[in-house]
Amino acid sequence: MLTTDKKHKVIGKHKVHETDTGSAAVQIGLLSAQIERLAEHLKQYKKDNHSRRGLLKMVAKRKSLLEYLAKGDSKKLAELQRRFGIKK
Repeated sequence: MLTTDKKHKVIGKHKVHETDTGSAAVQIGLLSAQIERLAEHLKQYKKDNHSRRGLLKMVAKRKSLLEYLAKGDSKKLAELQRRFGIKK
């Protein structure tokens, strides 16, 4: 889990308007931060299959959000992929 401070920082970077906490861009940012943290954990604990399953679910969720964003705002999608280093 991400700490509250880290969540606020990620939300602050990606929010569309002042009270935005759930747009696709914010959700992708939060998932990316969690994926990075969990990937570091799995480098140390290679046999932690329960966490690996959670990681795969997060990656799938992020992929579906990216596909949703591709339908509506391709410019925002390209910018998010560049910022997070996500390959299509």
